[in-house]
Amino acid sequence: MTDDATLDQVLGAVGPRLRALRQERGATLAQLAETTGISSSTLSRLESGQRRPTLELLLLLASAHQVPLDRLVDAPATGDPRLHLKPFERAGMTFIPLTKRPGGVQAFKQILPPRNFDREPEPKVHEGYEWMYVLSGRIRLVLGARDFVLSAGEVAEFDTRVPHWFGNPGPGPAELLSLYGPQGERMHVRAQPTTARPEPPSHGVD
Repeated sequence: MTDDATLDQVLGAVGPRLRALRQERGATLAQLAETTGISSSTLSRLESGQRRPTLELLLLLASAHQVPLDRLVDAPATGDPRLHLKPFERAGMTFIPLTKRPGGVQAFKQILPPRNFDREPEPKVHEGYEWMYVLSGRIRLVLGARDFVLSAGEVAEFDTRVPHWFGNPGPGPAELLSLYGPQGERMHVRAQPTTARPEPPSHGVD
């Protein structure tokens, strides 16, 4: 395969990745256009492969999606299976991506600093399914009308269309592994709990 043919093949695969990333985040073309300053028509042509992406456009889109540039162009494999993905911060939490392929189930390690919650949580809803495993510390999970505190070694899974919120009540930092299925994929937890956990009062943790 010639160098030109290889380049065309790499660039031709960018459009489906851009569309998958946008849909994974539940964003419309109009919303992405507002974030990047790229017109909706240009974004549509990029996703459909009708326009060849430039480095300037790819940098703007990688920044908007908070992914490394090589995730958009899918740089050729080097034989090294290790991932070199950059952490990013969102809502005061540090996210370390553990997967790089757009679409499907995404895995993250999350680090949450302890916080004093001076007001009641505000649960959110969105499409998808989430699975989390607490590595260390404590995680408060509000799921619908229920309020839980998860400790190290405990697992939770839930439909993200149910109003939910989670945070770290302290006293120290907390770490968790999180699998998120943007299209509602369910991660099956095979281990069954040995005993029922008492629920804390509805007003939250002490």
